[in-house]
Amino acid sequence: MKGGTNMKFAGKPVYVFVLLSITMVMRLAGNNTMLVTVGKSPVLICPIKGQISMLKWTITPKAGGLCTLVYRTDKNMTLRTNCSDNIDWKFTAGPAAALEIRQVELAQEGNYSCEVASTDGNFLMMYHLTVLAPPRPSLYCDERGSPVCEAAAGKPPAQLSWVPESILFAEETGHQNGTVTVLSKFTACSTNVTNVTSCMVSHPAGNWSQSIACCPSEKTNFFLYAGIITCALIIITLLAVIYCFKLHSYRPCHKTKPPEIAPIHSQQDDTMEVEPYTTYVQKENVIYNSVSDLTVGQNLPQDLCSETRVIQ
Repeated sequence: MKGGTNMKFAGKPVYVFVLLSITMVMRLAGNNTMLVTVGKSPVLICPIKGQISMLKWTITPKAGGLCTLVYRTDKNMTLRTNCSDNIDWKFTAGPAAALEIRQVELAQEGNYSCEVASTDGNFLMMYHLTVLAPPRPSLYCDERGSPVCEAAAGKPPAQLSWVPESILFAEETGHQNGTVTVLSKFTACSTNVTNVTSCMVSHPAGNWSQSIACCPSEKTNFFLYAGIITCALIIITLLAVIYCFKLHSYRPCHKTKPPEIAPIHSQQDDTMEVEPYTTYVQKENVIYNSVSDLTVGQNLPQDLCSETRVIQ
């Protein structure tokens, strides 16, 4: 039991030594980034040292499945699994260590690794392939007579600039294949639109520039004049509505009857109504007193006095 335990512990250093040996043998030959324009045919080189026994390319694209190409010298045969027709060995005078991608496409962007087993050891070379899509530039005048610059379907998105300088506002539209369309309109307020303007497109796949002179179209002038006339009519209509509203708001005040005011019953009016009766009573009393005095003075009978008063 004790001897077996010693052998068990002795096996661990041996296992670690083997792993370290494999790690030392597997040397990293390089890790490169390659930029290529869509439609080109890049060639990826895998360095060879010593006499090789096997060569293997492993391709991991961003779109699609894993692709492998294997070359064995002992059997002088090649194997390929799930690879596109435009990916194949690059035949040279020596060993087939190069890989060619004919008319590369955007979907073939990804990682490409080459493993070599030779008498000098194992080697690994890795590539990160980046596929560029040059934009389709165009410069034109829109319906309002303003210059418009467009860089369609570029990867990565193109950079636009104006001469003379403009308030740069770029609108980007992405597509399913990873490309982006960039559109910019010349909006410099201080610059006359009849002057010549230039658009410059900057992209890793190449630069482009073009000039154009745009003039306001007759259609633009028509819409401008129509807008001015419409605004004037709206203002006049609003003023008329306000005037009519004010006019109708004042009319009810003139049509309403003034509130009926109760007549003021003054003390003077009462005096004027009572005064005739008072005068009559006073006159009657004066006549009565005069007759009474006359009767008493002449010793006349009372009946005569009464008749006399009636006659009066």
